[in-house]
Amino acid sequence: MHRDRSPAMFRLAAASMAGTAIEFYDFFAYGTAAALVLGPLFFPTVSPLLGTLAAFGTFGVGFIARPLGSVLFGHIGDRLGRRPVLISSLLLTGIATVTVGLVPTYKDIGIAAPVLLLLLRFLQGLGVGGEWGGAVLLTAEHAPAHRRALWASIPQIGPTLGFLLANGITLTLSTTLTDAQFLSWGWRVPFWAAGVLAAVGLLLRAQLTETPDFRALTANDTRSSRPFAEVVRGHWRLVLLTAGGLSMGYSVFYTVTTWSLAYGTEQLGIDRTVMLGCIMVAVAVSGAAAPLAAVLGDRFGRRPMCLVGCTAVALWMFPLIGLLRTGRPALMVLGFVVAMLSFMTAFGVVGAYLPELYDARVRCTGAAVGYNLAGVLGGALTPLVATASARGDGPPWGVAVYLTGIALVSLACFLLLPETRPRVAVAAAPDAAPA
Repeated sequence: MHRDRSPAMFRLAAASMAGTAIEFYDFFAYGTAAALVLGPLFFPTVSPLLGTLAAFGTFGVGFIARPLGSVLFGHIGDRLGRRPVLISSLLLTGIATVTVGLVPTYKDIGIAAPVLLLLLRFLQGLGVGGEWGGAVLLTAEHAPAHRRALWASIPQIGPTLGFLLANGITLTLSTTLTDAQFLSWGWRVPFWAAGVLAAVGLLLRAQLTETPDFRALTANDTRSSRPFAEVVRGHWRLVLLTAGGLSMGYSVFYTVTTWSLAYGTEQLGIDRTVMLGCIMVAVAVSGAAAPLAAVLGDRFGRRPMCLVGCTAVALWMFPLIGLLRTGRPALMVLGFVVAMLSFMTAFGVVGAYLPELYDARVRCTGAAVGYNLAGVLGGALTPLVATASARGDGPPWGVAVYLTGIALVSLACFLLLPETRPRVAVAAAPDAAPA
């Protein structure tokens, strides 16, 4: 008979989700600022298009840093425990984010301004690179096997909450301040607020306990001495396949939440509050759908959900661009919602899927590296490629071609990965650990 220990699991998952929300709030606050104000404030000597590309370049630096963060914090997680990762990664991201809100602009200190921005964005990426692995593993390794996807999906809601909080603050400021006030100091407020949120998150996480899996590794003295080297040596194929599979989700998410915001305001002339409102509706719907996708993943398997999600994304990218191009809020919301639900069909189960693919001794490193390497492929490149592809007066069909291609690559990667659902008997891949 299964026992869920539901009250204890809910408290643990909620604390994990709260911290994830705060860390991704920090990350998304920068993405919104990059789309709206960082170009003219920190790269004023170039054209508006090049300024936007430069701002998205600093945005991409955070994604490049995330795999490095997953190696650093993955080593901590596999050697010292999952809990220390949650404390240290949140502290690093919080400090870096608050400091972004204090950096003078190009007008004040010249070239030092974008250099400082790059450095702080890199530190943000390091912290977030460690966050996901620690938060999801803490929940997945405590959860009962038959509901692991459901419980592991709760930290996955954290990025949605973080996005809504960051953009909700930005939307409020955008509607209450003049353009001059928003450009002068209003854009900094979301970064300053990160300090308060990080303090709350640290209080919540200080009460968490270590996972049973890691306690067993410590008791049996079977922890890996060099987890990253072990992952590279024994699981490199698995890392590349998971990174390729998950890149679809990053591409869709940042197309909707970051590139479309810049495209709508700059190319279509839509008010930024309208664009933010449309995007926030889609993100909220997708976050609410994550537990449903996870329940289906516990029932039918992780891999089928990922395959369905990739297929849906591949089929929807051209309609998405067509609906965005209309500039009509209702149609844009429709395009965004379907795109986000398609991506969440897959991402709702990855909190259980990735940990189940790796042995416990290297799980924190392996799962986190695969997840964050996908961020480089999908999150760092997509706003840059989409912005460069959307030049001119016509519909940006090149963006749809790019996103469809990413979805098909992800589909192929998931086809090569094994099923891991505990109650499903499957033949494990050569480099996949049993669930």
